[in-house]
Amino acid sequence: MASFSLPLIYDNPDGSWGPSSSNLPETFKFKDIPYAPYSKSDKLGRFADWNDISGDSRQATSGSAINSRTGTRGRRDGAQTFGSGLPSAFAFQVEDESSFSLVDNKAGAPRRGGLFARGRGASRGTTSYGSRAPQRNTRGGFTVNRGPGQRGGRKGWREWEKNNRTRESSVAIDPSWQMLEEIEFHRLTKLRLEVDEPEELESYGRLYPYNKVYDRITTKTERPLQPVDRIKYNTTTSDDPIIQQLASKGTAAIYATDIILSVLMCAPRSVYPWDIVIVREGDKVFFDKRDGGPFDTVTVNENAADPPQDPTAPNPSNPNERVPEPSSINTATSLSLEATYINQNFGFQSVIETPPPPTVDFDKPNPFYGPDETEPLASCGYRYRVFDLGITEDEEIKICVRTEGLTTIRALNEFDPRAPGAGGAPDWRSKLDSQRGAVVATEMKNNSCKLAKWTVQSILAGAEQMKIGYVSRANPRDNTRHVILSTASMRPMDFAAQLNVSLANGWGIVRTVADLCLKMPEGKYVLVKDPNKPVIRLYAVPFSAFTGEEEEEEGAASEEEAEP
Repeated sequence: MASFSLPLIYDNPDGSWGPSSSNLPETFKFKDIPYAPYSKSDKLGRFADWNDISGDSRQATSGSAINSRTGTRGRRDGAQTFGSGLPSAFAFQVEDESSFSLVDNKAGAPRRGGLFARGRGASRGTTSYGSRAPQRNTRGGFTVNRGPGQRGGRKGWREWEKNNRTRESSVAIDPSWQMLEEIEFHRLTKLRLEVDEPEELESYGRLYPYNKVYDRITTKTERPLQPVDRIKYNTTTSDDPIIQQLASKGTAAIYATDIILSVLMCAPRSVYPWDIVIVREGDKVFFDKRDGGPFDTVTVNENAADPPQDPTAPNPSNPNERVPEPSSINTATSLSLEATYINQNFGFQSVIETPPPPTVDFDKPNPFYGPDETEPLASCGYRYRVFDLGITEDEEIKICVRTEGLTTIRALNEFDPRAPGAGGAPDWRSKLDSQRGAVVATEMKNNSCKLAKWTVQSILAGAEQMKIGYVSRANPRDNTRHVILSTASMRPMDFAAQLNVSLANGWGIVRTVADLCLKMPEGKYVLVKDPNKPVIRLYAVPFSAFTGEEEEEEGAASEEEAEP
């Protein structure tokens, strides 16, 4: 019977898994190579390598990395065969990455004579339908099933130029302005600051009661929108006489209006450009708006996937310059003016003025309505409230805000569901009564920034309710006649939760901008939203900027240049 002897076992004195290099025989060819553990998910390297093949006449396969000097295939810089988790385990002498180039991996030319080719010469001028035959659809036409390598379906209206569309800044950036700060939106979304209930200082104006008849309007009982001649003031912060009085008493360090503050608090949602003029006087900061700026109008479908645009065309006199095309009723500017008109008149029309109803008179009359005014005053009440932005009890950074109203009345408008920039909105006349949720969801998606600003304004004012009307064109091709289809009521805090509006984030943004301005010396600054990027920038500007003096100087300079 043959005897059996056990082979020599090389024990590892270190106690770790794997053989020990001290116990391996001298003749073992892998003795000086360290053991590198690896998992099954690690890449072990290429399964084939032709480094030892010489000659420059070899044909490389498509998509392979080829050495441009030797014509051989090589490893990329830093590639490892085993032990990918341990870079020091193995080292390969490889050539520079720049010596590699990618062989053309384009798909081959389609075979002549496709599926629907007729005769020998039918491949010229015919359409290739891929590997699958077209199927007849419900409209009597054919639906083409494209192959995986072919591009998607038919593009939409002016799809070819969407990537080239750029917006103009809301204010012309002068080269002499100094940029002090640049903040990306993703940094703004991480800010948080909890603010307590405000202190109400004074109230001014008169409010008329809301007409509840508009809550019962449906698409079958629509009511025409009527133009109402009323005066409503939207005075900027620095021109407000009440804010000037409060500033002289040192009531707060920062002063703003609810419209300006809502834009700043909802800045990460904004797409269109805007700007806020900031004036530092002593230890006080004023947030102002420019006359005729973006704060005086209402946007339409700002957050849609393809928002309305102001199309431009090459300038005939200067091909390198583009000028606005002839005006259309569905451009961004035209829709913005239309939405502003609708909001103002819906707010005027939806309150009861005659016969004399029980009005809500605040402590003092409207501060902007002078004794010489003859036109009737709109229903409007102003409340001046102070919010404390201090992080600790010892820190006091107060902001005084002028807010409007006890009930916020706004309106959404429908222009043409089939027009570019409609954002896939359903037809309100057919869906508003039966599928209101779908209409609301679409508006929350396409007008996220606008609805968020309205909600923040209502919360700042302490409004108990929001009334949002649904106003549509009487004819999609006529932007002068409108009808009221419905009105919705909601509580501002509940609507803010539906919109995912974070007041803590908004106050954090305000506090960050306030800290930047309070550190600056006295002067004038402007906070500008980039027209094409999610970025805001703070510029230092001359005191004469955005005033009549600057315009007069520019006009005088242009006249001097025009003189021979």
